[in-house]
Amino acid sequence: MPTETFEFQVEARQLLQLMIHSVYSNKDVFLRELVSNASDALDKLRLEKLWDDSLDADVSDPHIEIDIDKEARTLTVRDNGIGMSYDEVGQLIGTIANSGTAQFLQELREAKDKAGEDGLIGQFGVGFYSGFMVADEVTLLTRRAGESQGTRWSSRGEGTYTLEKVDDAPQGTSVTLHLKPADPENQLHDYTSPWKIKEIVKRYSDFITWPIRMVPEKPADPEGADTAEGGEAPEPETLNSMKALWARPRDEVSDDEYHELYKHIGHDWRDPLETIRLQAEGTFEYQALLFLPAHAPHDLFTRDAKRGVQLYVKRVFIMDDCEALLPPYLRFVKGVVDAADLSLNVSREILQQDRHIEMMRRRLTKKVLSTVKEMMTKDTERYGTFWREFGTVLKEGLVTDAENRDALLAVASFASTHDDTEPTTLKQYVERMKEGQEDIYYLTGESRQSIENSPHMEAFRERGIEVLLLTDPVDEVWADTVGEYEGKKLRSVAKGQIDLDAKGEDTAEGDREKQTEEYAGLLGWMKEQLDEDIKEVRLSSRLTVSPACVVSDAHDLTPALENMYRAMGQEVPRAKRILELNPDHRLVKGLNQAYQEREDRTGLVETAELLHGLAVLAEGGQPKEPARFVKLMADRLERAL
Repeated sequence: MPTETFEFQVEARQLLQLMIHSVYSNKDVFLRELVSNASDALDKLRLEKLWDDSLDADVSDPHIEIDIDKEARTLTVRDNGIGMSYDEVGQLIGTIANSGTAQFLQELREAKDKAGEDGLIGQFGVGFYSGFMVADEVTLLTRRAGESQGTRWSSRGEGTYTLEKVDDAPQGTSVTLHLKPADPENQLHDYTSPWKIKEIVKRYSDFITWPIRMVPEKPADPEGADTAEGGEAPEPETLNSMKALWARPRDEVSDDEYHELYKHIGHDWRDPLETIRLQAEGTFEYQALLFLPAHAPHDLFTRDAKRGVQLYVKRVFIMDDCEALLPPYLRFVKGVVDAADLSLNVSREILQQDRHIEMMRRRLTKKVLSTVKEMMTKDTERYGTFWREFGTVLKEGLVTDAENRDALLAVASFASTHDDTEPTTLKQYVERMKEGQEDIYYLTGESRQSIENSPHMEAFRERGIEVLLLTDPVDEVWADTVGEYEGKKLRSVAKGQIDLDAKGEDTAEGDREKQTEEYAGLLGWMKEQLDEDIKEVRLSSRLTVSPACVVSDAHDLTPALENMYRAMGQEVPRAKRILELNPDHRLVKGLNQAYQEREDRTGLVETAELLHGLAVLAEGGQPKEPARFVKLMADRLERAL
């Protein structure tokens, strides 16, 4: 068969060069990745055979085999799993079809610390390329189950690879590494050493559910025979225990073993933040081993990102990324769920309606949230890490999961004006509320700084009233959906009428009535001039420094929420805002005086427009006609010189 030569895509070539000249001190991880790929291939074959009994494939002895040739200095990792077709080899090996590759390359270049040395490799599904850390040349031979023709792929990692079709390939995949010379100074071990291979498999892959076998070294024969005593080849030795960690008692499993399982199924190079065990007994039995990562994955907010945990039935792997077992806002949780009473022939569609799956989903969700609550009370530092990485996505549950809303509110924390660095819980906020304060106040915005500088905050800052500072896009939605906490209403300081004057203070009420009467003419006139953009002009009780601000009516959508819905393809009517004026500001006083004294108010119309535009800018918005606003402002500045 003809051999064709191809060039790697640019990112694959860059990745290969980084692998070959890797800064990693721990190059052992290449074997973990190749074994993990082989395990996945065996899982896929078993599933495909389960779905299609007519598939012409041998499933009598699924296993992974490691073969060492000291003379040729080669190491081969072989499986008899699903294999790949000619086209699949070109797609999966010749290119890296992963949107996170550029980020991976950047992180790979920057991985200088001890944790980074363990390998970013598995995180982006490029484990195959790790073989080039220890090999001058890599050869792959594969045949897809059910097909008659195989494929050989080979590359020296120098920018090109060859592909050819072969007729004598066994079912499955073998990866042969033509090893570099051992270099202990650069942590490049002798990977033809059986003890070294055993040590790596035991450390990284002991929990793999398929047997990992290796033929022991042949004993020395004085007559140079190839076989051991009795003329028989030595029996392959199984290197891994194949024990499901979730089925073993806690005191029999070390934290390191749990961490390696997490790295295997989570494609992460860091240890997990928390390990969660759950065993349910009774009418419906299942075991779960879940992990909370220490860092958010790069695709946490990508719409088509894979999510969910692995599903097993009676220790038999059924599917990856089982979305039905956890709600979308817990999509970062990794782990394994092993059920005793589900059918092996279960599909994703069946799972959506299965009442046992629903029972597990509810129990697992509550277990994860109770674990976070425990972390919050017993280990504030780890809780802080968790909330910093996953708080934004967890708050989605406040909108979508009414059943667990109270539990989510109990573990949520927010920035507030009470402390510049430490977040607060709603419970702590309520405990600090001033006497007579009935509501929990919050303000949303793009950043803490922009919120703190907002005109809406002025009266709250002057009176020392605490305000939650919410900067995540989801905050706009959940605060509106939740509505209250322990009988206290959640109120945006940028919506509705805010009256912070102490109740019963006749002086304050009298002053307000007098000002309302004094400004009545101006307020009505400005409403007529700005009618296209605003629904009302009124005096403000929330401003102490700024001349004006715009606020939403109590039950209207905020501009940010309107934009969010439009971005999701939902058309919503644009709500008119309310313009509030500060009656104690010199500009507003001067405008009122000019309004009362002048019969020709043509020039005041522009002043009213500018005042409204400044209020929109102050909250981070944009005037309806920016060019007109700039021209009006420039004209006024010119006249003022």
